[in-house]
Amino acid sequence: MIRVLLDTDHVSLHERGHLQLRARLASFLPEEVAVSIVTVEEMLRGRLAILARRSEGETRVHAYTKLLETVHFFSTIPVVPFDIACEQQFQALRALRLRVGSRDLRIAATALAQNVVLITRNRRDFEQVPGLMLDDWSL
Repeated sequence: MIRVLLDTDHVSLHERGHLQLRARLASFLPEEVAVSIVTVEEMLRGRLAILARRSEGETRVHAYTKLLETVHFFSTIPVVPFDIACEQQFQALRALRLRVGSRDLRIAATALAQNVVLITRNRRDFEQVPGLMLDDWSL
């Protein structure tokens, strides 16, 4: 059963070997920590944007290595789909006209639909979302 949802910023920290985050992750069962498919989208878009730039040699090799690491990570963690319950939450949040980006609202909607804690450093945006439970494992 999923208890927490990692935001994209925490996935990035994990990829960089953030010790406090990794220690917190170790205190949960693997099936208790998940990511939203929206986070997968954000991470892959970022990796693919880097590959789309004109690069060569070691820069290109490094970009492909990072893409492979990201794909591997997502194969080791539950990924929560963006289903009709998420879409309904998303539409309700959009109706509130919050000053939060569309993808962040989709991640928030996913956390609300799953009734789980969102693990993020982005309190400035996510604190605007009514009923959203937050924690930050980067501290």
